Amino acid sequence: MRAFNARTDLHLNRRSFLRASAAAAGGLLVSFYLDLPALAQEGNPPPKVYPPDAFVRVGPDGRIVISINRLEFGQGVSTGLPMIVADEMDADWSQVQAELAPAADVYRDPLFGIQMTGGSASIANSFQQYRELGARTRAMLVAAAADRWSVAPNQCRTANSVVYGPGNRSTRYAELAEDAARKPVPDKVRLKNPSDFKIIGKPVRRLDGAAKCDGSQKFGLDFDLPGMKIAVVARPPVFGGRVKGFDDKEARGIAGVRDVFEIPLAKGTGVAVVAERFWAAKQARDRLKVEWDLSGVERPDTSELRSRYKKLARTAGKAAVSRGDEKAMGRIPAASRIVAEYEFPYLAHAAMEPLNATIRFDGDRAEAWIPTQFQTLDQAAIGAILGLKPEQVALHTEYAGGAFGRRGSVDLDVPRETAAVAKAVRGTPIKLVWTREDDMQGGRYRPMFVHRVEVGIGKDDMPAAWKHVVVGQSFMIGSGNPFEPFLVKDGVDVLTVEGTADTRYSIPNFHVSAHHPTVNVPVLAWRSVGYTHNSFVMETLIDELAVRAKTDPIAYRLKLLDPGARKQRAVLTLLQQQSGWRNKLPRGHAVGIACSQYHDTAVACAVDVSIVDKRPRIHRATVAIDCGLAVNPLSVESQVQGGLGFGLSQLMANGAITLKDGQVEQSNFNDFRPPYIADAPVAIDVHIVPSAEAPTGAGEPPVPVISPAVVNALARLTGKRYRSLPLVSL
Repeated sequence: MRAFNARTDLHLNRRSFLRASAAAAGGLLVSFYLDLPALAQEGNPPPKVYPPDAFVRVGPDGRIVISINRLEFGQGVSTGLPMIVADEMDADWSQVQAELAPAADVYRDPLFGIQMTGGSASIANSFQQYRELGARTRAMLVAAAADRWSVAPNQCRTANSVVYGPGNRSTRYAELAEDAARKPVPDKVRLKNPSDFKIIGKPVRRLDGAAKCDGSQKFGLDFDLPGMKIAVVARPPVFGGRVKGFDDKEARGIAGVRDVFEIPLAKGTGVAVVAERFWAAKQARDRLKVEWDLSGVERPDTSELRSRYKKLARTAGKAAVSRGDEKAMGRIPAASRIVAEYEFPYLAHAAMEPLNATIRFDGDRAEAWIPTQFQTLDQAAIGAILGLKPEQVALHTEYAGGAFGRRGSVDLDVPRETAAVAKAVRGTPIKLVWTREDDMQGGRYRPMFVHRVEVGIGKDDMPAAWKHVVVGQSFMIGSGNPFEPFLVKDGVDVLTVEGTADTRYSIPNFHVSAHHPTVNVPVLAWRSVGYTHNSFVMETLIDELAVRAKTDPIAYRLKLLDPGARKQRAVLTLLQQQSGWRNKLPRGHAVGIACSQYHDTAVACAVDVSIVDKRPRIHRATVAIDCGLAVNPLSVESQVQGGLGFGLSQLMANGAITLKDGQVEQSNFNDFRPPYIADAPVAIDVHIVPSAEAPTGAGEPPVPVISPAVVNALARLTGKRYRSLPLVSL
């Protein structure tokens, strides 16, 4: 079976919906095209846009290999997308396999216009795409069988990778593949009625589950090539610093070290060490004597930033949303107002697999193996460093051991650094590895934020006026990345205010503004992005209002929600039905409620919390989620469980990134503490709102609800409101 190359084996045609070739593996190869990305049709002149592609390969042995146009980093997309194709194909699921697609224009996301993974959009954006792919593949197989038997296609039916015809005829897909590949691709196909789904909507174990359990699954860090060398980089102690000079004599004395040289970083410069093995490279780097030039480089300090942010929060920023009368607050008595200030620290992504990339540069072409969320951007960045066109860079997508946003860095630091090293040692494959310390201290954090909120309460105990100021660095402003034109509105980065400015709570006289100070700390989206802090503020304040009104927190939210907030109403109602345990808690326990809608997916959470050794102990979490049609309910359940665990990162006493004199004070898990098993809920019940609507994503939506739910429970136990994270003490 020869390797398939998307660039050479396919002739791209925007008007063609589907093409087929019998050249691949002696079987059927199907490629699928969509129209221009919807995002590019918002009135802005789009950059060069290529429709995405997905492939199905039916082999002579019966295997059906489905290419995934995304990164698999634990969210289950390498099972979910094949489920969609296989169902419409009527394929035998036991014969289905998945492979991650390389970087290519044909794999670009139908909405975003680049090949990427993020925003919990993989299934949502490719659901229709992969359904039609499966349906067209099935139609071509049926057409081949009908011709073979001299019958009409409508006299045939399919099941479990077999076409059945009149007179008890039957033929396996594998036997029809070559003939099917020669059939014209149908312009239109009829998709299944959801009531006829046999795979979609059923709990299916992940295709990569066994390999990840027995250790055979290979990740980017495991990748190896003959003659490959390992590189690590000494980076400046303050972001943006430059190498003034270095003494590498002792470093070069380490056995296995091959070279030491200066390279450009995304900001500033560093010193790369190339060696035969990782340990030799690290030991050599530890022995480097580097003199850093930090002149003119800002040295941020957490304490100073906090003071500066608090001052800014007392002034109006650029308006994100302004609804109703701005003077309404002044007419509400002081006794009927709540003034609250919130503080949120920088947060690290801390994925289990350290950052890495492998590149081989041969002068006129390059090949890369990267666990990346941004294949299109990485491919272009590598080409720019090496003096190549993007199409001269073959980029293979490797499995990633987690990311939480970190492998989608908009400054493309990892591929750029790796390309710079590969350029210096042309012809030698280079794997660049960031150690845990490199990642913890190397930037790209969830930004630090301060909120100041003033709530005016009406005579009906509902909020009558809401004035909200958000202070924090922008993810997008000035970044130069392709999302900036769509995500910055009137000077406000919408990602920093999402979860507040777009609230579904019906609050008259509602005003949100934002300040985006420029700080010398590289920041990046963190799983669920702005909802991490905004939902915390909204849900703890709404809970405080419910307590003040002496109203059940679920009933209060249902009353306050806009009538059109259908999904949030659905999850709160389902949560109310499924959390009967709330009314019979042991002494010393309390319930906390929180609700959020991340884009089009709503999640509501109830937790049973007590205090053990001055830390919250979560005995139970019940979650309701409305994510449209749950393609794989088992995966949705896993995503909710993982999202709750990750969301607890905000509460961990030593879970903050702090800076002093420009340097990050944390370095590894000894002084940056993620949630442990003891911090996770003892039991998690997940309930999915039944739906036939299109899927809307499940990876990030559960993250924002757990922290406010826990803190709301703690407020009932202690009588205190917790407005600064992490929770240093109770």
